[in-house]
This record gives sequence, C-alpha cells and structure tokens, in this order.
Amino acid sequence: MKFLRAKNKNLPQTLRIIEEAQAYLATQHVEQWQNGYPNKNVILKDLENKESYIVKSKDSIQVATAMFSTRTEPTYTNIEGQWLTKENATYGVIHRMAVSEKSRGTGIAKFIFNQCESLLKQNRIKSMRIDTHEDNLGMQALLKKLGYYFCGIIYLDNNDKRLAFEKLIPKF
Repeated sequence: MKFLRAKNKNLPQTLRIIEEAQAYLATQHVEQWQNGYPNKNVILKDLENKESYIVKSKDSIQVATAMFSTRTEPTYTNIEGQWLTKENATYGVIHRMAVSEKSRGTGIAKFIFNQCESLLKQNRIKSMRIDTHEDNLGMQALLKKLGYYFCGIIYLDNNDKRLAFEKLIPKF
C-alpha cells in the first residue's frame, strides 16, 4: 500500500469512499457524518491546504482517504479533561478518515495511523490528537489498540460532543 498526498483528480473517489463510510456509520446507528459532512467543499479545502491524503492498494486503486495536519485544531483548545501534552504543543491530527467498503477490516486504518505517526517522527512532533463520536465504538477500539489515551471531551463548532484522544509518539 501507498500513503500519498491527494490530488484534485482523486476527489471523485474520495467522495465515494466518504459516502460509503457515511452509509456504514448509519447502519451502526452512529450519528457522526449523517448531516452531509464531510462534503465536497470540505475536501476541496483539505486539498488546497495540502492536508488530504489517500491510500492506494498494490494495484493502484484508491481504498481510503484521510485528512492529516500539524496545524492547531481550534476545537481542541477547550477540553473537559486534559491533553497529555501542553496546550501550546505542536501535534498531529487526523480527521475525515474513511476506508472503502470493499477494503474495510483489512488493516488500512491502522496503516494510515502508522504513516501519519511516521511523518510526525520525521518532523520531531511528539503527539497525535484525534476525536471521535461517542457511539463510534469501532474507532474507539482502534484508538485504544493503537495506544491512544482518552483525554476528555471536546465540542465541535456546532456544539456536537466528541471524545478526545492523544498518543505520545515514541522516538526512534
């Protein structure tokens, strides 16, 4: 598999993968992503910011998408709890991660985390933060399996509640 920065030509498949993820979350009775988010404009902004990534299989088929950034996440400023790192720390963040329906359950999400954590190591950034819906038990299980610690509750701009996690990235 390859973890690549997305290009505009990847937009249609990225949106298809997100639609599949939205449908999957609905079958799991998870309200996350059920209000039209993320949409084309959000992904275009990720592309513009060079924060949109894709995973291609060994036969060059796009099987996943994610947004990865080291810019400060505004919704992480206020947390009911405490981050592992200081408030002004530089950290990585993953948002809008989705795996295609046909590739679900094959370890691609773990691969994305590993690739992003590797980028953080290369840039000497010592933590990754992420949030998820309280009903998204699959993501919560993955985060715990990968060594992420529950740090508290954050609220999105629309006041939706999210569980916040952070992982300290080990040095080489």
